[in-house]
Amino acid sequence: MDTVAMPANALSDDTDWWRGAAIYQIYPRSFQDSNGDGIGDLSGIIHRLPYVAELGVDAIWISPFFRSPMLDFGYDVSDYRDVDPMFGTLGDFDALIERAHQLGVRVIIDLVLSHTSDQHPWFRESRTSRDNAKSDWYVWADPKPDGSPPNNWLSIFGGSAWEWDGERMQYYLHNFLSEQPDLNFHNPDVQDELLDITRFWLERGVDGFRLDTVNFYVHDRELRDNPPLPEEERNDNTAPSVNPYNFQDHLYDKSQPENLDFLRRFRALLDEYPGSTAVGEVGESQRGMEVQAAYTAGDDLLHMCYDFAFLANAYPTGEHVGDILERFNRIVTEGWACWAYSNHDVVRHATRWNMDEARLRLYAGLLMSLKGSVCLYQGEELGLTEAYVAYEDLQDPYGKRFWPKFKGRDGARTPFPWTRDNRNGGFSDEKPWLPVAMEHVQRAAQEQATDQGSTLQFYKDMLAFRKAHPAILKGSIELIDADENRLSFLRTHEGARIFCCFNLSDEEQPVTLPTGSWSVDRGAPFSITETADGIILPPHQALFAIASDAQA
Repeated sequence: MDTVAMPANALSDDTDWWRGAAIYQIYPRSFQDSNGDGIGDLSGIIHRLPYVAELGVDAIWISPFFRSPMLDFGYDVSDYRDVDPMFGTLGDFDALIERAHQLGVRVIIDLVLSHTSDQHPWFRESRTSRDNAKSDWYVWADPKPDGSPPNNWLSIFGGSAWEWDGERMQYYLHNFLSEQPDLNFHNPDVQDELLDITRFWLERGVDGFRLDTVNFYVHDRELRDNPPLPEEERNDNTAPSVNPYNFQDHLYDKSQPENLDFLRRFRALLDEYPGSTAVGEVGESQRGMEVQAAYTAGDDLLHMCYDFAFLANAYPTGEHVGDILERFNRIVTEGWACWAYSNHDVVRHATRWNMDEARLRLYAGLLMSLKGSVCLYQGEELGLTEAYVAYEDLQDPYGKRFWPKFKGRDGARTPFPWTRDNRNGGFSDEKPWLPVAMEHVQRAAQEQATDQGSTLQFYKDMLAFRKAHPAILKGSIELIDADENRLSFLRTHEGARIFCCFNLSDEEQPVTLPTGSWSVDRGAPFSITETADGIILPPHQALFAIASDAQA
């Protein structure tokens, strides 16, 4: 498939391409090793781009590959303008952009702006004194009279969000690891530098950014304590249930109104590069949709926000999905969602929701039918489950901190299985940084690529079906039915209407089409039964019908 001649740039001219896009997340450490060190790299991604293009997605999102001590595996950046040597070089990145664009695939990169590594030159300078040129680039504060931290803010990775620095004789803020100090967005020089970094990557040809922890950028200037959160309101949408981070109502350590001013500056920069986009990751368990609404309200803010609603542990029953859709339509009136079931930070949804093959496919079809863009995490198209990683093989500091009740994120980060004829699944010729799950090798991409009944083929077919219908890509959504057994809604765009119905039960369900003239679309990869008495939807199947008075 690499031998097909491609035009120099196969991208469409649609600057609104992001609206309804299917985005494939690549975790570079675990996608493909090209140099035998057991760690995936940019050259490996280039080698596997034809697979991604054939899947039928519009873009890839690459998790961080910047220079880093790798204490949080790239989310602790020490140089924003360079590639870490373990992943390759800037030349490799330029080649990746060129090859992806030849294949008609856009490239989104993960931009970590809320914090840096403590090894970043900015922080090294900032900590030397209280009056140096970078002294106010991070969030520094004096201790309380008794020497304790300035307030009660907690780190997502456990413990206080404040770390004492004996050189400056002050505390600095870190919402994640103590080696990840938070930048001070109240300083305009910090904002200017981060925007200049953004321009650096836009000039290299990237098509957009996934903004890591976008609502953590700005903190409360007064450093006010967070109030306690009533026990009945606690959930584990942002942090695992064993983490006391969930015991606070995070009013002051994140999601501050001043953040909107920076996001407007960020969007103005993107608008200088037509077709570029940004999706913000909102880590907010109490007011997530309200933050999304604020961050996407109008053409001068973010294009879309990465939604956590389906990344939680709650099983997506029809009632649950219907409630999410209803709340989103009511709260996020102007914005655009980006939905996902899995990513590098959560247990893979096949395991999290204990889904068999039929349910996996049904819910994949549901995800790709919702109003919004979608992110697919590498391997979910193969039906991969969460891998077991023994404590002695564990790499994730989060898992080591809360083991054994929370085993960390490594189970979703194990190497991608390409083949069955290699002990490492075709990922690497040497011992990989995390062990390859043997059950994953049985679902290798090479095996599924030749099986027309595979989960991989289902994803290809469903992505093609989605792309063929503008009403699904860009249309509005009207919820019709949401109960224990079924979920149905209407998608509408420029006169085209598509009725979508999902049988969530283990029993056959009769289907009544909306009033009017409708024809069943047989292009979707699902089965239905039409009888003299009407339409019967088998268990875990979906139906799509098109209004005959419109072209979908």
